[in-house]
Amino acid sequence: MEEGLERLKRNRRKRKTHVPVRMNLLFFAVFLLFSLLVLRLGLVQIVNGESYKKEVERTEDVVVNTGVPRGKMYDRYGNVIVDNVPLNAITYTRANNTKIEEMMEVASKLSEYIEKDTKEVTERDKKDYWLLNNKEKADKKVSEEEIKKLQNNEDFSEDDVNGKVYQMRLDRITKDELASLTEKDLEIIAIYREFSSGYALNPQIVKNEGVTPEEFAVVSEHLSELPGINTTTDWKRSYVFDDTLRTILGNVSSSREGLPKNLVDSYLAKDYNRNDRVGKSYVELEYEDVLQGQKEQIKNVTKGGSVLESVLVQEGQRGKDIVLTIDMELQREVEKIIEEELRKQIVNRGESPNLDRAYVVMMDPSTGEILAMAGKQYVKNTETGKYEMRDAALGTFTSSYEVGSVVKGATVLTGYMTGNLTPGEVLVDEPIKIGKDRPKTSWFNRSGRIPMSDLFALEKSSNSYMWKIAFRIAGREYIPNETMINNPQAFDVLRNHYAQFGLGVPTGIDLPGESSGLTGTDTTPGFLLDLAIGQFDTYTTMQLAQYISTIANDGYRVEPHIMKEIREPTNDLDSLGPILFEKETNVLNRIGATQAQIEHVQKGFYRVYHYPDGTAYDQFKDAPYNAAGKSGTAETYVDGELNYNTTLIGYAPFDNPEVAYATMVPASHIQASGVADPYVNKYISKRVMDKYFELKKKRAEEVKDPTSVNKKVENAEEAEEQMQEEREQNN
Repeated sequence: MEEGLERLKRNRRKRKTHVPVRMNLLFFAVFLLFSLLVLRLGLVQIVNGESYKKEVERTEDVVVNTGVPRGKMYDRYGNVIVDNVPLNAITYTRANNTKIEEMMEVASKLSEYIEKDTKEVTERDKKDYWLLNNKEKADKKVSEEEIKKLQNNEDFSEDDVNGKVYQMRLDRITKDELASLTEKDLEIIAIYREFSSGYALNPQIVKNEGVTPEEFAVVSEHLSELPGINTTTDWKRSYVFDDTLRTILGNVSSSREGLPKNLVDSYLAKDYNRNDRVGKSYVELEYEDVLQGQKEQIKNVTKGGSVLESVLVQEGQRGKDIVLTIDMELQREVEKIIEEELRKQIVNRGESPNLDRAYVVMMDPSTGEILAMAGKQYVKNTETGKYEMRDAALGTFTSSYEVGSVVKGATVLTGYMTGNLTPGEVLVDEPIKIGKDRPKTSWFNRSGRIPMSDLFALEKSSNSYMWKIAFRIAGREYIPNETMINNPQAFDVLRNHYAQFGLGVPTGIDLPGESSGLTGTDTTPGFLLDLAIGQFDTYTTMQLAQYISTIANDGYRVEPHIMKEIREPTNDLDSLGPILFEKETNVLNRIGATQAQIEHVQKGFYRVYHYPDGTAYDQFKDAPYNAAGKSGTAETYVDGELNYNTTLIGYAPFDNPEVAYATMVPASHIQASGVADPYVNKYISKRVMDKYFELKKKRAEEVKDPTSVNKKVENAEEAEEQMQEEREQNN
């Protein structure tokens, strides 16, 4: 018994001796852990503290760029062409951590205060909304077995599985289930679409057009219960002259459209946001960098996805203003003339069944400033079924046609420049017989032989004279009944010389999408003769305007342009801001002819307008402004039927040219009608030239100086009245 007690005491003493050792080990471990923690904290604070601080600042300070109104556009006399109309707007800005359910709740509340158009709501939008609001039914759309089967597929990640399950649920929503959505639901969906269309912390336009004063007021009163919603002022483009020059001015994307898909990368590289409104076409696109303006920059200080503070970093400034070379009063008159003359011809569709359009370009031959570029097309409205006139000014530089005899001045000068013709040389106009082919003749000479100089050949518009020049360029004189030399290089010779005038090459106009025309690829010798009289390659109206300007301008080819000045924006409605940039004349080249040779062709063009055999004599013989130029008629086929394109180019005054023009009327009449050329090209040309000099006289009496640095805005009151009307329509 005593031995047992002694043994128990010894065991207790042993257990007591183990306790301090374990405690020491525990304390040592705790010491090590605290030491490591202190070391780690020191490393974070002392060594990496600054970098972590910068990282926090970088991720929690978000700079948002807010768009500003674009620059205005004016015509050469200070008339407002394009302006900005202020609009009441409702916006939504979501935080980084905003959930879909929260956005949908705000959309639902907002739908009680505003009306939202639902026409853009898609079937997918409806399905997403249905799934969100019918979770139990949505879950039953896909069985557990189907989900497990997808999860067991090793090729699918968790995201893949979730995506496929969601898509299966979407696909299994029935038409009846979608039909259960009410008009109120559709409004909520439409509002939510706007909420989710952009980036976090970037304001999204929910509604800007048609916001009534009542909607604006009631939303403003309930902002506290509508997180992310704000009431502000937006803008939209206003076109003071309605459809005049509308296609040339271009379009601006909406906030929903944002950056055009084909230009996204280039705009993003310039620090644009995806939902920025930008120029999509023509002047708005070409001068986007000028018109865009300086965005307002706001730094949002965020924490946990919530905005703590907003700080203005940079004030916004409206885009710079552009003064165009266009004379808007002349432009409107030219468009009116084209419409009136087209309607006269369209009345009798039997004679001109394919006539539906006409183009005119007027420019200063010395500077390249475009004074007017007009086109009208008679088309059927697919909605109403009725025919109407539409603006087709784009066709002046994007559409090309066979132009006929207007190119003969270039053909004669090519003869001079290549040493194949001398000024004043007499050739015989006669039917050209090539082998066994049917004879080719001038319009006025079917069988005879008429000796004529180059001047008379231009005056009378001889085909035969031009063909004989082409024969020489090909390498041999014309010999009746013999075949032509097959010389493909002759085509290059003609085209290279035509290019010196701007025919068949880009004019350099400061607008995107210019066409160079179509170049024939067949080098069969007979087509060289067609090329020499403008019935093979095609050219634009703008190219013809540059070509006639080159002749009027003593051989200097000047680049046409529509932008005249860039000006600092100003809030003064009655005057333009200071000039920042003024477009200078750009001479592209001088043709390789002598001054005497150019003057000789100028005389030939003078005879076209002033001599009894001239093809434009009847229209311009009594004109007080002493014009010169060349007419043209080209055979072309429309749906297998022979039609005629008619053209006329010219300039005035002859001794000191200040305006050059080109008129193009495709398919003006058909051969089957049996009627003579209706001369619509000549009627249009005479009337637009008369109008130019009429306006010049009127302005001289008014002493209006278009070059004044302190230029006044001529139509400020009219523009303001129109903007007020648009405001009322939108509200």
